[in-house]
Amino acid sequence: MNPIVITSALTLTLLILIICLLIYKRFKGSQIPTAVLILLVCFTAINAAVTYFVYPKESANAYKQLVWQPLAPSNIPALVASGKTVFVDVSADWCNICKGNKDGVLQREAVVNLLGQDNTVLMLGDLTHSDAKIEAFLADHNAFGVPFNIVYSPQYPKGRVFSRVLDYNEVIEVLTR
Repeated sequence: MNPIVITSALTLTLLILIICLLIYKRFKGSQIPTAVLILLVCFTAINAAVTYFVYPKESANAYKQLVWQPLAPSNIPALVASGKTVFVDVSADWCNICKGNKDGVLQREAVVNLLGQDNTVLMLGDLTHSDAKIEAFLADHNAFGVPFNIVYSPQYPKGRVFSRVLDYNEVIEVLTR
């Protein structure tokens, strides 16, 4: 298990125990300042939030198991003609919206299951560093930045472009057609 998660969980437990002890002593008549209790509750909430966001989720691990090919636009028409669905994700490590799309939509279990189907080919265009081929692909779709997600399939041979901020229900709907 992640050492940060273990440390955070132990700290969280300790903070909760201290809060409970101080509340108990306050009810018994001890003079415990309210500001101390409020401060401890704030630290506890922050610790809980950090623990939640650091803790690896099952779907994040499943997402990491997906096999992404480098973006190859010239291969897409033949894949679609053979009945495949091609999901293209153009993103960058420095892109916060891209990270939000991964956390909020692409790493969720139902989406991971659809992306991992045998008839689906995943292509990744990584614009962490400038790449003329990926930038040309974006320009062909009148998109000039990241994130950019598009699905090609027999139902969408010319591609179905998603909004910059992915919508979970929309992605599910498009991938199940």
